[in-house]
Amino acid sequence: MLSELANPETSNWMQLERRIRTEWQRSGSPAMDLLLQRGIDAMEDQDWRLAVDHFTALTDHAPDFAEGWTNRATAFFQLGQHGPALEDIGRALALNPHHFDALAGLAVILEEIGMREDALEAWRMVSEVNPHRPETKAALDRLEREFGGQTL
Repeated sequence: MLSELANPETSNWMQLERRIRTEWQRSGSPAMDLLLQRGIDAMEDQDWRLAVDHFTALTDHAPDFAEGWTNRATAFFQLGQHGPALEDIGRALALNPHHFDALAGLAVILEEIGMREDALEAWRMVSEVNPHRPETKAALDRLEREFGGQTL
């Protein structure tokens, strides 16, 4: 599915994204899946602290499950805690280097903290895995104009 998603000509990319995310959310343990769902529910309610708590329990019990780290990074980011978010993104990407949501989160944070050249490189990595998202294209256009399109 990832190779099909990486093809810029793929027309059903939104379906592929959903299928990939569904696959990534399967921990193999009903208890861990429940912790993930509780964290996702807390994020939907914008209860970021509670989400961090659920995802922390998940990462404690399933440290090799990238979705726990990715989602906790999102909750930390929403709390304005860029350091912990970046740390969790690093853990997620070590487990799943093709995680386009984690890569996009990395790019957003890097741009927000002023590391714009590094953000450009992160957006390029996102585009290699998933070239379809409009926000990725917009970020690449914006940052490549700023830095003259040079590869770092």
